Amino acid sequence: MTVSNTQSTFPHAPKSWLKRFSLPWGVTITYLSIVLLLPVSALILRAATLSPAEFWRLATDPVALSTYNITFGTAFFAAAINCVAGTATAWVLVRYDFPFKRVLDAVIDLPFALPTAVAGITLTTVYSEQGWIGSFLAPFGIRVSFTRLGVAVAMVFISVPFVVRSVQPVLQELDHTIEEAAWSLGASQWETCWRVVLPPLIPAILTGTTQAFARAVGEYGSVVLIAANIPYQDLIAPILVFQRLEQNDIAGATAIGTVLLLISLVLLLMVNLLQAWRQRYEG
Repeated sequence: MTVSNTQSTFPHAPKSWLKRFSLPWGVTITYLSIVLLLPVSALILRAATLSPAEFWRLATDPVALSTYNITFGTAFFAAAINCVAGTATAWVLVRYDFPFKRVLDAVIDLPFALPTAVAGITLTTVYSEQGWIGSFLAPFGIRVSFTRLGVAVAMVFISVPFVVRSVQPVLQELDHTIEEAAWSLGASQWETCWRVVLPPLIPAILTGTTQAFARAVGEYGSVVLIAANIPYQDLIAPILVFQRLEQNDIAGATAIGTVLLLISLVLLLMVNLLQAWRQRYEG
């Protein structure tokens, strides 16, 4: 009796499971396999041909270690700036009305559309000693172009939209009457911001900041033009990979690229965990 009930309860279980693999499933799996999985697998398989000792030697070369330090240190600095400035920008775009607001809102997405090489040329021109901004900084002994500071400027530029676009929709959904209620109960503006407004924004801020950091770590096009690309000074890991390839050092480029890939995967996992936390928080 029990067996017959079980069979009658799930008479078409295999068929319903197979129905999920429809045309959209096939397109998705094929697309992701060709665009993402195969290239990543090829890099990992190429790295697997190296012995552990050889891989470690190439990945921990002194020049490579210096590029890791410069890349992740500068990317963290750029992400921290965008964490604060990006949140403030999102606040202004949501809570204030002013002329050309829509123009400014559209400009935020410019780093997404602008080719990174064009961004590099523009930043190098503006921040050079003869540029609009560089000429004002030069008398104070501050050089931006062809220094590590230029790398930071490029990373800030290309990662601006991530924090703004992560925080902006959350701010739009916040009920302004909650803040007014806090004020009516005697809370100061600082207390209202710290205890009422900020908590719902923290998951979005962390998500956007992590995405900005990951984007800055992988930047190449704008940095290669605004930096001098000198080892131990302003050479970053993605540019070192390209230099190794130019020198026909496939093994060295593979080892460094694999390190960057693994770190990027960890960062993406962190982003997914933050997004899951954000959904639970909002739920």
